[in-house]
Amino acid sequence: MNPLNPKKLLLSKWTAVVPVAKQKHFMVSRVIQPVLPTDPIELVEIEAVLSKATQIIQWRALQDDSLWRQGWV
Repeated sequence: MNPLNPKKLLLSKWTAVVPVAKQKHFMVSRVIQPVLPTDPIELVEIEAVLSKATQIIQWRALQDDSLWRQGWV
């Protein structure tokens, strides 16, 4: 997989390899900024495309090919 930059994740599209709560397609709706601006970005909020349900995950989890595929597959 190509290296990910947490600052460029906003509005990127992802497909869950294993559906999460019957949802398969997600979009990064928000990059959660750390309290201190010098700290690295750790979390992103993803939104299910169909139900608009949101959940917060670590952005590095998106690099795991066994869990996520980039784009809508």
